[in-house]
Amino acid sequence: MSFLFDNHGRRINYVRLAITDRCNLRCTYCMPEEGIKLEPKSGLMTFEEILRMMHVFAGFGVNKVRITGGEPFVRRDVMDLFRGLAGIPGIDTLTLTTNGTHTAPHIAELKELGVRSVNLSLDSLDRERFRSITRRDEFDRVWATLEALLRHELEVKINVVLMQGRNDVDLLPFVALTQNCPVSVRFIEEMPFNGSGANPAGGYWDWKRIASAIQESFPGLYKVEDPPNSTALHYRIPGHLGGIGIIPAFSRTFCGTCNRLRVTPQGVLKTCLYDDGIFNIRDLMRAGASNDALKTALLEAAGNRAKDGFEAESRRFSGLPVRESMTTIGG
Repeated sequence: MSFLFDNHGRRINYVRLAITDRCNLRCTYCMPEEGIKLEPKSGLMTFEEILRMMHVFAGFGVNKVRITGGEPFVRRDVMDLFRGLAGIPGIDTLTLTTNGTHTAPHIAELKELGVRSVNLSLDSLDRERFRSITRRDEFDRVWATLEALLRHELEVKINVVLMQGRNDVDLLPFVALTQNCPVSVRFIEEMPFNGSGANPAGGYWDWKRIASAIQESFPGLYKVEDPPNSTALHYRIPGHLGGIGIIPAFSRTFCGTCNRLRVTPQGVLKTCLYDDGIFNIRDLMRAGASNDALKTALLEAAGNRAKDGFEAESRRFSGLPVRESMTTIGG
């Protein structure tokens, strides 16, 4: 087997696969209240195309896939895709990012298929703040999903985008949650992919500010070793069942060990979250490209990869990232 390396010597073995640009929530940091212009369903990659693509990736030693959206479970028959991915030789880590509103009925089968870790988006522990951020009243359903994931003994990472004046009051309650709940709460720097064309307003919570605020109230907080290729900085508090993570998504301090590629619902390959796309895998397949041609295109893309998110952003042709919504590129 030949492995996929980029031009900076980083091995790529992880694909974040967005399977839909649709979402039933309207989170303020992701898209405007009225939503965004969606891709016609015919423009989304079919499950057959996705599975073919992932067979090609697996041939390059890619062994981890994360399903994202949009919200994956708004796509019809999504469990068929999970079953197909679970059967690809070489794919040994299958994970999921979800908002939890339609996930609960599928948790038992997800576990049977080998899903061991789920990232659950939950930006507030207060029902009204949750409604204000997501513009939907779905807190109870998401909380029920969290409880079901824990009952089935899946590893749970709660993703919290920390925003000045919106949910920063939830910072310490989320940290306190880890005392008796075996979850990892991961605080994410707000990114500019909100689809509105405007930068986030107000003060900014970067990773240093987040860590300092936690340490002030929980002085026992200590740093632990981060797993290889991790995007998060990991911390523990003595006596707490769960852990804390901080993701410098806008500071981009983790780029030097990045091992991942992204594929959008339309089939656009992104070698970095901050680039505007390298080529369209869907279009190549629909034009009749062979698997060897797909491999050649992937090798070329990896061989011209930006060093970090700042270089990737400087190469963009399509304008500022704020013109994009996170739901179109994969959360």
